[in-house]
Amino acid sequence: MNGAADRPIGVFDSGVGGLTVLRELRRQLPSESTIYLGDEARMPYGPREPAEVVGFTREAMRWFARADCKLVVIACNTATSVALETVRDEFPAPTIGVIRPGAAAALSATARRAVGVLATVLTVRSGAYVRALRDLDPLVDVAQQACPKLVPLVEDGKAESPAALDAVREYVEPLLTEGGVVRPVVDTLLLGCTHYPLLRAAIEKVAGRDVRVVDSATTTALAVREVLASHRLTRDGGRAEHALFCTGSVERFQTIARAIFHEDPPDVRETRLA
Repeated sequence: MNGAADRPIGVFDSGVGGLTVLRELRRQLPSESTIYLGDEARMPYGPREPAEVVGFTREAMRWFARADCKLVVIACNTATSVALETVRDEFPAPTIGVIRPGAAAALSATARRAVGVLATVLTVRSGAYVRALRDLDPLVDVAQQACPKLVPLVEDGKAESPAALDAVREYVEPLLTEGGVVRPVVDTLLLGCTHYPLLRAAIEKVAGRDVRVVDSATTTALAVREVLASHRLTRDGGRAEHALFCTGSVERFQTIARAIFHEDPPDVRETRLA
């Protein structure tokens, strides 16, 4: 067996949202062991200053280094947008973000090159999705919408509540109606936060049948597969082991994880970063 290949993949998010990426990783790469870290004690990251998020991400990367991870996925869009390039140069493990894979997914889905991005305040402010989309297709039209109410609703277990539907309507409808002649103005909505797939039902209801809703989970897992192969780190069989850690409420985290995986997840353990 390849000892380096047997090491786990680390997945980092500000809370439970990155579990949507973890679920896809486990589906596509069933032989790979994983360690998930959710920094719930300090979420949401979206309203914070960039330097603060960079600091939190550095702490997470040091945590994964101690866990001897062979690759780290920064499954938090906010952390990817402001910290990925910095920490990628500071730590030896290959590190993948979710923004470029998400942009690729949106461009594969759009028919009219008209993409709306739902994201956190800091991700929108960074312009990371606009750059990623236009790097891949310079002619794409991009409209962004900051959604500060959505992450707290998901973290509170209210993704299916009337309040969540109202918040989604507040953020999605302007992307469908403002600034263009054709309706809907965008034909694709990119969920630029890994918490937002947990609101997919509400988002699809408001967006309607003519708008495709995409996220970065599938394309991020594909990117992980490619990097593992290129670094000869793909695990060849064996029993995969999975561990979940959070810095906040273990009980709340376990409840949401159970809903995402539709099974009892591994025991969630509390940890600290600072």
